[in-house]
This record gives sequence, structure tokens and C-alpha cells, in this order.
Amino acid sequence: MSERRPRGAWRIGRIAGADILIRPSLLVMGVLLVIVFAPQFERLGGNPYAVAGVFVASLYASILLHEIAHVVAARAFGMRVPSVTLHLLGGETHLEGESRSPTQEFVTAIVGPLASLVVGVAAWWSALQLPAGLIYAVLWSVGFINILVAGFNMLPGLPLDGGRVFRALIWGATGSESRGVLAAGWLGRLAAVGLVVWAVLTVDRLEPFHLTRALLFGVVAIFLWQGSSGALAHGRRLTRVDRIVARDLAVDAEPPPEAIALPASLSGRRLLIAMVEHPARVYALVEPDGTVVGRLDAASVDRAYREEMR
Repeated sequence: MSERRPRGAWRIGRIAGADILIRPSLLVMGVLLVIVFAPQFERLGGNPYAVAGVFVASLYASILLHEIAHVVAARAFGMRVPSVTLHLLGGETHLEGESRSPTQEFVTAIVGPLASLVVGVAAWWSALQLPAGLIYAVLWSVGFINILVAGFNMLPGLPLDGGRVFRALIWGATGSESRGVLAAGWLGRLAAVGLVVWAVLTVDRLEPFHLTRALLFGVVAIFLWQGSSGALAHGRRLTRVDRIVARDLAVDAEPPPEAIALPASLSGRRLLIAMVEHPARVYALVEPDGTVVGRLDAASVDRAYREEMR
């Protein structure tokens, strides 16, 4: 990902080395949430809109914690994280590059929902220590929403965190990242359709809250469909890249003595990553026992990559 600030985003600070950006849509959603939730606080006394405002601010703070968990995990794996953007549907952590192993993908994905779950349980526990009232209601609501967010994010479809976890599990089980991406992408589309069906079947047209919920589900469904469609396109590209096998591109010739050794079985993105980590014009391809099977020219890999990406 580029470090350039996304168009239309405002920088409000920096945490854990990442710029914190917000989009105007976040403020629009904040106002809508205050309007929707204010009636729920009317019976508690005080200004219900002010209480709803505190609730929404607490909710956004917990969403930020969710994203910061992703930042910390990604940095632990050596990834660069230029920014976190908060927007209409929550947040997005911008990572430079992609996970290099199923374990890295699993950990960086699951820490976000786990952070939301911890915040939710902590807020609920704190609420239970207090008598009924405004603070109790806000803490209870924050706890409920965070647990709901944790559960929703763990749906096994891209681009949700649960989709990334599912992708990592399939990747680890099959050794194929592209299979994981494609499976999670299709599940993302299935989740989008399921949300629309649920919204239609459960909406009460005479209840404003139900109509707002149905509208929100529709927006989330569009987000899921678009994200999963992008994931499917990425998965198809990875499938084509997987066709590139180092052994197939080898030249039956003695590599130069100083050539860097690479396993002849490397293929796809693993081969590309190995070449990025050890840049050279010529490589020595070797078997597990160290036997040299030939030389690999970087230009041959580049040419094969271009042909597969046509």
C-alpha cells in the first residue's frame, strides 16, 4: 500500500507509528447513530442525544482499539503500517505488502476481533458493577456493540477479519494461498446475499429503527460484495502466478560460483518473495540434498510473470 494519504481523509493524529485518518462519512454515520440511539436512552433521564453522543464516541474509540491491535500485530511481523482510516463502516488498517505465511495472516487478522471481544466483555463487566442509570446504560451498550462487532468481523468471508482467518486456515491446510483467497471471497459474497435476505425478511416498515437497520445492512452488504469481488480477482491472479515454477524455468547450465541458491521446488508468490529478499540476476537451483539442478535467470521469471498476468 502507498503511504500517500487517501483522498478526502483527515489526519487527526498518530498512534503506534501509524497516521490516524478519518473520512467525512464517519461523521455522517456518527450523527445518524446518535439520532437512532437517542430514543433508547430517553427513559433514563437527562439529554438522550448527549448520552447517545457519548455512546457513539465510546464506540468509535473501541473501533480504533480494534484497528490498533492489527497495527501492533503487523509491526511484530515486520510489516509497515502507514495509516489507519476510520470511515462509514468502521475502520481499515493499511498494510504495505501482504502476509508471507498462513501464521502471519492468521495472527494479524484475528487480533482485531479479539480486541473488540475484550473491550466488550470489560464494558459489560464494568456495567454489572454499577446501579442502573446512564453510565450503566452506556457501558452495557458499548459492551453489546463490541461483542456484536467481534462476532460480525469473524464471519468467514473477505474482506472481513474472519475471511482473512479462514483464508489463513485454508492456506495452511492446502499450502495454496490462492485457494484460501478464492474460498474466502466466495464466502464473502454469500454473507452479502445473506445480509440482504435477512434485512428484507425481518424489516418492519412501520418501525423507523427497523428501516434504519435494514438500510445499514444494505450498505454493509454492498461493502462485502465489493470487497469479496476484489478478493476473487486477486485470488485468480494468484492462481495464475502459482503456475510459475522455478524448476520449469531452469536452464541446464552451471550457475556462476557466487550465485544465490534457491530451492528448485519454489513456485508462485513464494518464488517471487524469495527473489525479492535475495535480489540477483542469476540463481542456482538446488534440490533438498543440495544438488544443483541448473541456473535460473531473473529475466525468465519476470517474463513468465508478465505472460501469466496478461
